[in-house]
Amino acid sequence: MSQTTVTFKMDTKLKEEAGKLFNELGLSLSAALTIFLKTAVREQRISFALTLYNPNKETEAAIKDSRKII
Repeated sequence: MSQTTVTFKMDTKLKEEAGKLFNELGLSLSAALTIFLKTAVREQRISFALTLYNPNKETEAAIKDSRKII
């Protein structure tokens, strides 16, 4: 399979935040974008999620409270 280089501009902070997230998921920015594009082409839509469980402070407090009750 031949490869090509794609260049585009994005917000610096977004690139840093995305790079950090993808690194935590074990992916490079290039790999994450390739996954996104292959999935979109295969499914003819944008509908997938790679997420880290990261509850907000309110949810964390509720989880702690429920564990105390149990």
